Amino acid sequence: MEKLFKLKERNTTVKTEILAGITTFATMAYILAVNPRILSASGMDFGKVFSATAIASAIATLVMGLVANLPFALSSGMGLNAFFAYTVCLSMGYSWQWALTAILVEGVIFILLTFCNVREAIVNSIPASLKKAIGAGIGLFIAYIGLKNAGIIVPNDGTVSALNAEWFKGGSLLTVIGIVITGALLICKVKGALLIGIIVTTLIGIPFGETSYAGGSYLPSAPYFCDFAFGEIFASNKSIFDFCVVVFSFLFVDMFDTVGTLIGCAGKSGLLRKDGSIPNCKQALLADAVGTACGAVLGTSTVTTFVESASGVSEGGKTGLTAVTTAVLFLLALFLEPLFGSIPSAATAPALIIVGLMMVGPIREINYEDYSEGLPAFLTIVIMICASSISDGIMFGILLYVVCKLISRKAHDLNIPILIVALLFIAKIVVQLIS
Repeated sequence: MEKLFKLKERNTTVKTEILAGITTFATMAYILAVNPRILSASGMDFGKVFSATAIASAIATLVMGLVANLPFALSSGMGLNAFFAYTVCLSMGYSWQWALTAILVEGVIFILLTFCNVREAIVNSIPASLKKAIGAGIGLFIAYIGLKNAGIIVPNDGTVSALNAEWFKGGSLLTVIGIVITGALLICKVKGALLIGIIVTTLIGIPFGETSYAGGSYLPSAPYFCDFAFGEIFASNKSIFDFCVVVFSFLFVDMFDTVGTLIGCAGKSGLLRKDGSIPNCKQALLADAVGTACGAVLGTSTVTTFVESASGVSEGGKTGLTAVTTAVLFLLALFLEPLFGSIPSAATAPALIIVGLMMVGPIREINYEDYSEGLPAFLTIVIMICASSISDGIMFGILLYVVCKLISRKAHDLNIPILIVALLFIAKIVVQLIS
């Protein structure tokens, strides 16, 4: 243990690391219920996605622990799974196999970028205001999905959403109760608040008639394996271009999620170097890339480093042993699929809404007094929610950012990578007009 994880060097013990790993798993285990529920909206099987999520999470987290020796855990990212199901599959009309193919390509690109040491450079090329807007916009989009899934808001005249006149009944009321319970746990700083909130809300749902035992075998379901749709990608010029945009969107969001989480958690664990760099950063990014590629092969959405890793760090986790412990628990969870499958959407909706709250914080850091920064950021967020499309929000934000900087004579704020991205989006619009 000492030789592999350097426990004494980082002033920690085996007991501390294992307890930290258990804490991390407790705070992020909700993903095993939420991710299959979200991806099932695209037509995927709950059990297969459950197994794929658990296995991909375990693989990526093991790489983080054994190769990078860092106490961070990974799983299918919130926001990215919503983009997969609600934007790519439901809004754009592509199959989940098409979306998995995009994730596989993203994972391979990530691996190449990590080895070539250019991943951080790409992240640094995107304006800070748009980075913050994208994170906040995804958070609000997730909360919107949670409210819709719970039936608290419903379509009004087929164009906008409105408060359900009967929100105080059935599943909607159960979700409201779940929000109060989970919120109270967070206020009281209870570890694993999201998971506990889901469990308690599920139990309350029994007399409501919302919760019923899913049944089935406690042996793991076989995940999807290499179920891709390369033929569908090349079916038309529109499909090819959309594929490139979707791959970029997955790539873009995943990069910011991972780098931001790594920096934040490394700071809390005292692992940041004096120059602000992260030890074994390249290996940590490799864990993300490998997890994403493996997740695509198995049948789940993009794998990314979870901000909930901070809970284990706060319990004293400083080495890869924390991550290895979390990975083992993900593998053990494979045998609990029927229990996770019994959790109704009304019980997972509060987690979606509150995760949205956790992600929206950066919105206050945007400089709204500078309209060349504030306007593109604002439109990025609004388009994401109103159009139910993360990629369209990114497209509007980047294009408007370039235009605003040119108008305000601040072209020096632009760089070649963002100009290339803007040109790609313009090409997409032209292709849509032609077709």
